[in-house]
Amino acid sequence: MDSGPGHQSGAEDWQRPLLCHCGLVDYQIFVEGGEHFQLEVRLLDEEGKAVARGTGGRGQLQVPNAHLWWPYLMHEHPAYLYSLEVRLTAQTAAGSVSDFYTLPVGIRTVAVTEHQFLINGKPFYFHGVNKHEDADIRGKGFDWPLLVKDFNLLRWLGANAFRTSHYPYAEEVMQLCDRYGIVVIDESPGVGIVLVESYSNVSLQHHLEVMEELVRRDKNHPAVVMWSVANEPASFLKPAGYYFKTLIAHTKALDPSRPVTFVTNSNYEADLGAPYVDVICVNSYYSWYHDYGHMEVIQLQLTTQFENWYRTYQKPIIQSEYGADTIAGFHQDPPLMFSEEYQKGLLEQYHLVLDQKRKEYVVGELIWNFADFMTNQSPQRVMGNKKGIFTRQRQPKGAAFLLRERYWKLANETRYPWSAVKSQCLENSPFTL
Repeated sequence: MDSGPGHQSGAEDWQRPLLCHCGLVDYQIFVEGGEHFQLEVRLLDEEGKAVARGTGGRGQLQVPNAHLWWPYLMHEHPAYLYSLEVRLTAQTAAGSVSDFYTLPVGIRTVAVTEHQFLINGKPFYFHGVNKHEDADIRGKGFDWPLLVKDFNLLRWLGANAFRTSHYPYAEEVMQLCDRYGIVVIDESPGVGIVLVESYSNVSLQHHLEVMEELVRRDKNHPAVVMWSVANEPASFLKPAGYYFKTLIAHTKALDPSRPVTFVTNSNYEADLGAPYVDVICVNSYYSWYHDYGHMEVIQLQLTTQFENWYRTYQKPIIQSEYGADTIAGFHQDPPLMFSEEYQKGLLEQYHLVLDQKRKEYVVGELIWNFADFMTNQSPQRVMGNKKGIFTRQRQPKGAAFLLRERYWKLANETRYPWSAVKSQCLENSPFTL
């Protein structure tokens, strides 16, 4: 079954303003194993009341006065989900047999301008984390109690978003994002694209198929607001331009309702893939991987980074990674690398610049990382990557409290006074919910 958010026009349509609160849910149902059956479709609200009905394998449901899906901390009733119920009735030798399937559905819009990211027509600022599917007991194995713990920590932190760095996460994670109102930048496993050979036609064909699989699986999740096709590719290499032009166009054709990006750490002048993304996502580690210990240079370097990217591309920017390795319990004053004071000090320097640029064109900040995680052994890793604001056991470092204070402040600044707006159902609206 394929239920979409109601976007039927071209890829540019998600850039148009929000017009009304009449939700449109497009559905397409695939049935295998027989031809003699009937299909009935109902959309149920949270109280179980049917608000729209349809029949057949394909159609559109209109939902007057729709409850919109809002991100966590952006609305007094975030993450509103309807239930799309499909009932199949088939005629068999034994008589009439019926079964049903239910899919959670959220109604919302996503739009991008030159300097804003909009959800339901309102400016949205990503304040969140990058994650990994990792813990010390089950490693990458799925763990329900750990997942609930992580989401409780996200809520405690005041985070409203995360990126699935650097691969699609378990479907249960996406389902919780829908229900908690945590916005997702959904990333493909396009990591390690650093050689000329990585841009071969064979690689490109496989990458196109990977995006088809990702969009097919996650397209019905309202929490997913943007696709990321890759992380830190060598996008300065000559074949990268054609590769990302083709890959991003293909992803937009698969899903015209969402913007597409990739996460870069290339120089703004040399990046051949950046012209094709809708949002610039930049990773930088000032005063960590260079200028060791010199936090005084961060403000100048970060300001220059933002201004160069925006001047060149005129697109909204997300600081998609930044941070410093920290050993929990290590303290040093003046701050030294790997101490908790150094991590906090580095974050504070980034925040000074982010607070200026978010008034202009920066639309988000995602810390690297939510929690410490295991890596291959090397002289650069002290029993894994220690850039987490939580330990691998999910205990907070000092930076977690710093970010919590910041994120709740950001949330309170960006809340909107909600008033009852009379909704109109425009059947031929150029921008449907």
